Amino acid sequence: MIHTFGVDEAVVLFLTLVALYSPIAALSSYLPIVGRFSHKDQLKLAISLFTNVLLISLIAIWIGEWLLEKVLGLSTDALVVTGGIALIFEGVHLMIGKEDQFDIHDPEVADTTAASWRSVSFMPLTFPLTIGGTTFGILVAFRADVGTVSGAVGLSIAALAYALVTGVTLFAAGRVARRASQRTQVLLGRLAGILLTAIAVTLLIGGGTRMVQSILTASGH
Repeated sequence: MIHTFGVDEAVVLFLTLVALYSPIAALSSYLPIVGRFSHKDQLKLAISLFTNVLLISLIAIWIGEWLLEKVLGLSTDALVVTGGIALIFEGVHLMIGKEDQFDIHDPEVADTTAASWRSVSFMPLTFPLTIGGTTFGILVAFRADVGTVSGAVGLSIAALAYALVTGVTLFAAGRVARRASQRTQVLLGRLAGILLTAIAVTLLIGGGTRMVQSILTASGH
């Protein structure tokens, strides 16, 4: 039922997003990616992630439902599956990658990656590691529930706080990566690869299953 917006809804949305995001797990998945970049570029990545997450969240809150259904003809499950496909490539790459790809102290590695931080700022860091189909769907659902413009403003403030958490988490991952030895980075990279691949499989199975169920339901079977 649509109701007048209160502070409770914004708090619940923020807690829901943070719980789904899981900063500790996210930090682990960021490590092998941001560890290849300099401190300056890690800060740029953190700012970029904050900006991307905030913009996507605001789009979901204000025009998300209309954009998905009326314009693109997509479902959140389709976004989940797409995220799973993108993530599985990154996860497998980390699991089988060479050890020197994690060595941020190697000048040659630093030189080849310093100019390419933009290449990872959206995919995979923003999508699907930080915000994906499930998160987008939650934002759209909360917006539909509050109904009013004042409610959307409150949810936007919650989204701003959530985006700040993601940016800080990414920046913290960069700090941890720079303090880790090469052997530790390699180990974390392998573990992160396993984690990302597992998440990707979960996204593919979950989103794919719901898509099939939706098709069967629509066809009357």
